[in-house]
Amino acid sequence: MDNRYKVLVPHDFSEVADTAISHAATVAKSFKVEVVLLHVISSEKARTEAEGKLKELSENASTTYGVPVSFEIRKGSIFDRIPEVGEEVGAMLVVMGTHGIKGIQHLTGSYALKVIGHSKLPFVVNQGKKSKGSIKDLVLPIKFSQETKSKLSITASLAKHFQATIHIFIANEKDEFIMTKVKRELTFAKQYFTERKVKYEVEIAPEHGNFIPQLLQYSSDIDADMIAIVNASGDGGFLPDLFKGSGEIEVLNNEFQIPVIVMNPSQIFVPEHFG
Repeated sequence: MDNRYKVLVPHDFSEVADTAISHAATVAKSFKVEVVLLHVISSEKARTEAEGKLKELSENASTTYGVPVSFEIRKGSIFDRIPEVGEEVGAMLVVMGTHGIKGIQHLTGSYALKVIGHSKLPFVVNQGKKSKGSIKDLVLPIKFSQETKSKLSITASLAKHFQATIHIFIANEKDEFIMTKVKRELTFAKQYFTERKVKYEVEIAPEHGNFIPQLLQYSSDIDADMIAIVNASGDGGFLPDLFKGSGEIEVLNNEFQIPVIVMNPSQIFVPEHFG
């Protein structure tokens, strides 16, 4: 087991958090690392009950998925404790369930984005569908923002490790100038993946506009294991006009329940974490 890194799972004792463990285990088992469950309490009165539940959860998960599972309990806010514990335990990735129940422990799409924005780590956000046990197809949307190495590195590293295919899904822009920029970014991405011997395919959206619905439908059609985006809520987001308004939340809470790996624009990624 590689003791340097962990996969962190914030757990609020909901079913979707149990599902997050299955996705975390897929990554942890492949990289031979440990899963760490994190529960955030609002008062010390809740600690004893939480310890009992987490002990049972971690033991069952370890038996079910064949990976070591430990747990941490912290008092405070999820916005502070998730990045704090992630740094303390050396997390390479945070896997987090999101659903429609609001509350300090229950993460909706908007809450999830705030938590992600507070952390330097990449996040995998899942809904209620359990992991298939492997990652074979990742969808990478490209519109016309500048693609940098840091924004492509996690996707490439995951794909190479799991011997997966990256499906580059590009916008079908009506404006010729914008389409030229899209093609330029596509060329950069293709060269980046080719140099790293990562398998990829390219698909252009069939229609002008309505990019997100087409992206999600395409991801469902190919039975994608994951969609890769960058959190545009920060400065200089991945596809700044793609995720205006509720676009990010629409992707995170997609009706097909496809997990989404989310990176921050300013994130400093160490590719060796996923090597």
